[in-house]
Amino acid sequence: MEFKKIQAPSLKELFITQIEKMIISGEFEIGQKLPPERELSRQMGVSRAVVNSGIIEMSGKGFLEIRPRVGTFVADYRKNGTIETLVSIMNYNGGTMRPSEIKSLLELRGVIDSMITGLVASRLSDSSIMALEQIVEAIEKSSTPEEAAENTFIFHHELALMSGNTIVPLIYSSFKFSATYLWNRYAKKYGISCMANNARIFLDYLKAGDVDKAVEWKENCTNAALYGDRQIYDE
Repeated sequence: MEFKKIQAPSLKELFITQIEKMIISGEFEIGQKLPPERELSRQMGVSRAVVNSGIIEMSGKGFLEIRPRVGTFVADYRKNGTIETLVSIMNYNGGTMRPSEIKSLLELRGVIDSMITGLVASRLSDSSIMALEQIVEAIEKSSTPEEAAENTFIFHHELALMSGNTIVPLIYSSFKFSATYLWNRYAKKYGISCMANNARIFLDYLKAGDVDKAVEWKENCTNAALYGDRQIYDE
């Protein structure tokens, strides 16, 4: 058994974590002005450099809005946020996601998957099918939900690459943290074999050249996870 090295968070990370928690919890309300950097530095016992760099980073994540010569204000992070914002929200919830957030991610994935399936079907070759076969086998042989989730991500990312669209793989990569979280949750609730079977059936439709059935299967899997007997969020 190997243990990971323990690394203490930096002062900037601690500063960001505290401010983000205050925003997500509602202690800091949207539109509220933060105290000046000098005051934050004094109250929190860190340098102004730490405060300044932390504020800039949170601004990039959509949590704060910096108005030159006016001040720093709490932004509407659900409107202006990025994938990093989602990660912060998940971390605030102890590494979990709210049902509404999971539902939204599944709906988005369903739209992207349908588009990718149509693109991939026209570009499949013997070598690409073999590559996908190997990944499905890796999912089937996974010994833990975490490993199965990682392999499932690799399967979908490979499909994105095969689509020929240069943007879609980047979108998938940016969602890796949240996607593997969902697949890990699915594997824990319904079993690795169930998740592997979903990928296997989808690949079989692709190999048979039945794009409509492949798209329909993807939609059925997404709908089952959203509303059916394979839900991965709780009302």
